[in-house]
Amino acid sequence: MRYRELQETLERLPSVEAIRVVESNGHVTEVHVLATPGKPPKQIVRDIQSLAMAAFGVAVDRRTVSVVQLESDQLVPAERPSIEEIVEIPAGSRVERQVKLGWRNEIFVGSSTGPAAHETRPRLVGEATLKALEQAIGGDVAFALSNIDQLSIGPRLVMVAVVVMVANGEERSLIGSALVATDPGQAAVRAVLDALNRQIPQLKR
Repeated sequence: MRYRELQETLERLPSVEAIRVVESNGHVTEVHVLATPGKPPKQIVRDIQSLAMAAFGVAVDRRTVSVVQLESDQLVPAERPSIEEIVEIPAGSRVERQVKLGWRNEIFVGSSTGPAAHETRPRLVGEATLKALEQAIGGDVAFALSNIDQLSIGPRLVMVAVVVMVANGEERSLIGSALVATDPGQAAVRAVLDALNRQIPQLKR
């Protein structure tokens, strides 16, 4: 069962700020939800049950779901950037890929230009993601995309990104991955963010 993909899908529900799915022996045993105010908790639970069943064929027992709602002025901006949009701007045989990230109530845009080929899309999108992150973090930090590739693991396709980070005089190589659903570009952004998500809050306070 693709529990990580299930969790990422449930995070897209409009009322969900954060969610964690816990599984044991092939079953969902706990679902912890931080939700925005406005929608009744019972409806949020039903939304989670419906989406899990429709997208993954997973039955979630309502008794395993715990929902916490905070007043709007108690919610803090997400500590991890979110994907707002991926844009492609064709220019003959070349194309510009733009990635827009949302973080701390701001939008940051990075871009990268290269050949208009299907195989180059993940790399260009990955590079654009890193440029957007450099804008968001600011200061003396630099990123480079060492490698990004789509791999087959069993029946699933996985995007794997290797990112080099130079910050505070230290160089580190970080690895992130994301399942490829229908869009390799989207998976490329998620793989790059997965590599850096734990570092980002420490880089900008």
